[in-house]
Amino acid sequence: MADAVSYPRIYLTWDNVAFYKRWCTPDEWAEKIADLNIRYVEASADNEHDPLFMGQDYFHAWIGQVRDAERRHDIRVANLYSGHGTYSTLGMTHPDARVRENMMNNWFYPMVEAAGELGCGMGFFAHAFPHRVLQSQATYSEYVDLLVEQLVQLNRHAGEVGCRELGLEQMYTPHQYPWRINDTRELLRRVTQESGRNFYFTEDVGHHQRKFQRPSEGQYLTTPYPDLWLGSDKAFALARERGISAWPSIEEDMDKNPQLFASAKDCDCYQWLSELGCYSPIIHLQQTDGQTSAHISFTEKTNAWGIINPLKVLSALKASYDRPIDPGMPDRCTDIYLTLELYSGTASIIEQDWVGFEESARYWRNAIPEDGLPLDELVARLSAKA
Repeated sequence: MADAVSYPRIYLTWDNVAFYKRWCTPDEWAEKIADLNIRYVEASADNEHDPLFMGQDYFHAWIGQVRDAERRHDIRVANLYSGHGTYSTLGMTHPDARVRENMMNNWFYPMVEAAGELGCGMGFFAHAFPHRVLQSQATYSEYVDLLVEQLVQLNRHAGEVGCRELGLEQMYTPHQYPWRINDTRELLRRVTQESGRNFYFTEDVGHHQRKFQRPSEGQYLTTPYPDLWLGSDKAFALARERGISAWPSIEEDMDKNPQLFASAKDCDCYQWLSELGCYSPIIHLQQTDGQTSAHISFTEKTNAWGIINPLKVLSALKASYDRPIDPGMPDRCTDIYLTLELYSGTASIIEQDWVGFEESARYWRNAIPEDGLPLDELVARLSAKA
């Protein structure tokens, strides 16, 4: 007889990046999030706690301010997260070891130590592969190994300082690894086994697009240059110089560079959730058409054309738990934080954004009426309403 499936508890969470440069102290953003009827917070480094910008004294003082804000507003910081500052650098996979060491010692270690003090988890994306790395499958593999080496080191340190679940966000372009389902699965397996500690990832439902799939001959012959993804610089040079007659040589080059192309399943957030969702303690929510990652609110207008809805998200997530156990992978998550990661532009009329935030919070709170409910119970409730 098969063992009963153990489904995770689900928590509705808000990423405070929505308030950056507006409500910036822990007391301010905690109050705003509590006003949205949300009690769990993802604290983005962009909202004034990036150790490279804040300085050591303020960074440690910020932890005390968070604890005070949690008590005052009855909220809890569930996870810390990296922001645009680290997203914009080669970071962990910089070709110069001095930069990698600086990132590890002066950004990553302070962040996971802060997470340890707060008793929370942490997610991040803080690397990229230089363009030249994409031009060779062998070099690409070397940089994957370099990334794994860094992640193993970080995951071990996170465990030593009491950081809860640690995870890397998946992305959607070849230079932002991991960006495909099988790559992500293998990365989690390797880091977990080599570090001796569970290592996870963050699924962002807007991080999927069909742009980087391998083209067919028919697509190449009918799509004007350079509007089609061909992979390597060599392939694009062939197309530029020889036009449609270059196809056989381009196809040969694509065969040599499989690292540059996604499959159809890699372009579908629901496929990601159904295959790997059980290893994603943080799931970033945004409304999207499946082609862009604009971190748009969930309003009546956007929900009419957007592809993200609670029943589909939770059902796909449940499917990942209904699969057989995959040996060698990290333990399946027992708690998952569905995290609204919505943006507010610098030139936005904040009142307009706030209306969208309120509507988004109500929309998802209707699906998750109480934090900590089991996933299967939520799916059953929503299915009964459908």
